[in-house]
Amino acid sequence: MTRPEKHSLTLRGHRTSVSLEPDFWNGLRGIARDRGIGVSALVTEIDETRGTDTGLATAIRLFVFRHYRDRA
Repeated sequence: MTRPEKHSLTLRGHRTSVSLEPDFWNGLRGIARDRGIGVSALVTEIDETRGTDTGLATAIRLFVFRHYRDRA
């Protein structure tokens, strides 16, 4: 296991930081690259669809997990 890494992102003009494990950052970057968009744009999409009871880091992890699970 590796420790989460904190990265800064801009979501709708506001800076925020998110801590994720490197495998999730790599997965998120891969999805963004495949879609031809930046990581901040993808995280903005994830942020707009998450429920109010779900933190942003959790929503990202679930998004990445479900993306690769559904491709398997």
